[in-house]
Amino acid sequence: MAAGAAAALAFLSQESRARAGAGGGLRAPAPVTMDSFFFGCELSGHTRSFTFKVEEEDDAEHVLALTMLCLTEGAKDECNVVEVVAQNHDHQEIAVPVANLKLSCQPMARPSSLSFSQLSLDDFQLQPPVTFRLKSGSGPVRITGRHQIVTISNDVSEEEESEEEGSEEEEVELCPILPAKKQGARP
Repeated sequence: MAAGAAAALAFLSQESRARAGAGGGLRAPAPVTMDSFFFGCELSGHTRSFTFKVEEEDDAEHVLALTMLCLTEGAKDECNVVEVVAQNHDHQEIAVPVANLKLSCQPMARPSSLSFSQLSLDDFQLQPPVTFRLKSGSGPVRITGRHQIVTISNDVSEEEESEEEGSEEEEVELCPILPAKKQGARP
């Protein structure tokens, strides 16, 4: 599990404990599930931008963790600048260049028809919606990463509720503890 995902999971777990404690009763933290899906898109002269977004009604926490940008087969020896357009902490749109790829300038460039160039981003994390734009160059540039979804389940199923009620009733039905009987005097 990536360090960023572990931190998000710890934060959400603390948040669920705080919510549970707010009601006054002591409850177990809400179950947290984390799913991770492969993400990939390609920018080129034909497709200069790609927007990654999630549904507004979704209560899950979504993170797009980018792992690599690379030039793929057919790329020309030109500067390919990729920028990310997202929202900053004030919810204002901001565009930031994240890569400038050129076949002849990259350490992994090979002088063959299968030459490629890549840049490792080491789980560069973004909150959707995110737009990737090929600001200059004709690509093709491949962007890869993981779409991480963290969900806190606040719903208690009817079975769990009936089990909780049943266990409370069982506790009520237990026989009370009686005081010990006094025994006769010892000789």
